[in-house]
Amino acid sequence: MILSGMSTDEPSDTTEMHGHEHHEVEGPGYPTPGAMRTESEREKTAFVIALRVGMDVDGSDFIGVVDLDPESDTYSELVDTVEMPNKGDELHHFGWNTCSSSCHTEGLMRDHLIVPGQRSSRIHILDAEDPRNMEIEKVIEPEELFEHDLSAPHTVHCVPGGKVVISMLGNADGELPGGFLQLDQSDFSIDGHWEADLGDMEMNYDYWYQPRHNVMISTEWAAPKTYYPGFDLDDVEEGKYGDSIHIWDWENKEHQQTLTFGEEGQIPLEIRMPHDPEETQGYVGAALSSNILRFWEESDGVWEWEKVIDVESREHPDWDMPVPGLVTDIVLSLDDQYLFFSNWLHGDMRMYDVSDFGNPRLVDRIWAGGNFGDRQEIQDTEIRGAPQMLQLSRDGKRVYWTTSLFSSWDNQFYPEIGEQGSLMMKADVYPDEGRMELDEDFLVDFGDAPGGPARAHEIRWPGGDCTSDVWQ
Repeated sequence: MILSGMSTDEPSDTTEMHGHEHHEVEGPGYPTPGAMRTESEREKTAFVIALRVGMDVDGSDFIGVVDLDPESDTYSELVDTVEMPNKGDELHHFGWNTCSSSCHTEGLMRDHLIVPGQRSSRIHILDAEDPRNMEIEKVIEPEELFEHDLSAPHTVHCVPGGKVVISMLGNADGELPGGFLQLDQSDFSIDGHWEADLGDMEMNYDYWYQPRHNVMISTEWAAPKTYYPGFDLDDVEEGKYGDSIHIWDWENKEHQQTLTFGEEGQIPLEIRMPHDPEETQGYVGAALSSNILRFWEESDGVWEWEKVIDVESREHPDWDMPVPGLVTDIVLSLDDQYLFFSNWLHGDMRMYDVSDFGNPRLVDRIWAGGNFGDRQEIQDTEIRGAPQMLQLSRDGKRVYWTTSLFSSWDNQFYPEIGEQGSLMMKADVYPDEGRMELDEDFLVDFGDAPGGPARAHEIRWPGGDCTSDVWQ
């Protein structure tokens, strides 16, 4: 067992030995979720998306490097930034060139980040072999994506076979349908579309795959031209936002089934399946309905769903309608025991025991900012926004979050983020006790970023994390 105080920026010798001895080759990542959870070292560095779209700052988006080593003199500080070469990208989600799905493949390394621009449709390839000295190696310009009638890249997953697959939310004009773009890991050239056919899918957003069961499942947001300007409830009533998830044949890359939730699952965004590759079930967070929906495969191969968590809307004196929780991110611990999710408009981050997957049990929550949180300050700093993007430590003992969602939506619901930037915060998690505690000594204020305030969004660890790795 590796001591918790050590760095996770590099795999330990123990991990490298155990992780690949049964494969007889050295590849990236870990052979099992348990190996990642118990043998990796404590996170020392965080990569954090930070953007300046929709702000008064005349600057580019950047990847922030945050020091997470509590023994360091610069703990909880932004110690480096990697600026993008253009303005207006709206960096949003990002991922690795390879991960634990290829841990048996010799010659691959988890050493490059794929960083898409949501608005620009520009894809940046960063050499991240040295986590504290990253460099932009290549930029795929938007015109190269438009040639394949795709735009607005979102979720990046490394997949077996030396490929990277990116969900694309729109066509070249920012309208529907979207699709999936495939890159080659060797030189990050574009292969073309991943999917053989779209079937009933028009809207796209996030996805997860389980190769042992030949399945991929994708979610829905809306056409880029719908959500770019901000949120309009009329667009929901006109059917311009998603309410379904899509089941795909992973090997044949064909659409197989659509699960439509209707009002029970409006705007189903983030999807998580268990890290156990034998599982054929999972959760999706429906943002506007503020629900957690469980889906699973029946013995006959047909997929079903049910609502397992419901966040009730709340009255607020400044709103002319009940305020939904707005479930915007979810994450599963590597042992698949705990589910965490954020209610961005309410202001709480929740922890559920999901050891009985069909019956989640609320065990704790933290209020921080939002429209209802008692805590509106940390270290004498206003909490601008509320818990939004989450990342959990590999040992499940620390959960981090940022407070920005999307530039135009921030400006609509939390305009102070657009003026002063957003925050990164942390809670200590006690899995054996089923509880969390806010770490009041940890705060990264992106309002103080070099070059001016920025919006902090998705978080990743060098060496992999709970939302980037899939196992075969």
